[in-house]
Amino acid sequence: MSYEQLTYETEDRVAILTLNRPERMNALSKRLVEEIKAAIAAADADPEIRVLIVTGAGDKAFSAGYDIKESAEAPKRGLAEWRARMQQDIAFTYTPWDCSKPVIAMINGFCLAGALEFAQCCDIRYCADDARFGVVETRFANGIATLMMPWILGNRCRELIYTGDMFGAEEAHRLGLVDRVFPKAELRAETLKIAKRMARVALDCLKYNKRAINQSFEIMGLRSAIQYGSEICAVMDAVGSPEAAEFDRLRRAEGLAAALKWRDAQFRPFE
Repeated sequence: MSYEQLTYETEDRVAILTLNRPERMNALSKRLVEEIKAAIAAADADPEIRVLIVTGAGDKAFSAGYDIKESAEAPKRGLAEWRARMQQDIAFTYTPWDCSKPVIAMINGFCLAGALEFAQCCDIRYCADDARFGVVETRFANGIATLMMPWILGNRCRELIYTGDMFGAEEAHRLGLVDRVFPKAELRAETLKIAKRMARVALDCLKYNKRAINQSFEIMGLRSAIQYGSEICAVMDAVGSPEAAEFDRLRRAEGLAAALKWRDAQFRPFE
């Protein structure tokens, strides 16, 4: 497959997938989602690859999440359409989880909303010291398609989800969301060093250990819980709210910048 919005390179048993829409903060367009799924499948099938790294082009963002400009142009959906959309989103965010090989999210800059869901489904997360995270979809009065955060942070996820606050690399590390924080200039080199060290381990050993770890979570009900969360998300998005309706009206009538300005003004007095 040829890629338009993603670059794919290999280096010493490691596949490096780079989301390549820096002008849009690597927002997850429909095309980019399909390319990520295809690239992970290709690396998973390649016997020469043992570890995957996913990162974002440029120095501003790993990814800002799903492309809300693209979604603003879509027709309004009912419950059935929202359910179908949530299943598509889950299938995408499960891609690194279901890959038989370890997948590392190498996070530079912003990692928000749907991109944060995707990163949380990766096996390991390393970030630059300037990284910023946020479950910002709650500030759009939207649900969370793949509610992975409780499985990583436990009860500490509540404040982050309820407020939609953004937080930095050190806080992400303190909470356990990321495994290591590196100076921005050293992120790629340090991540590759660990990935190549990991790639010295026998491929079958990596794959069976990943399978066993994933199974531990799945026996505890991870997939059932996430499926329930996706149903709640579909209902929330279909039923709507006054806040969601006003945001949608503004972005369709006056543009995304006006809608974001209105949204941010609701929270500014309490930041």
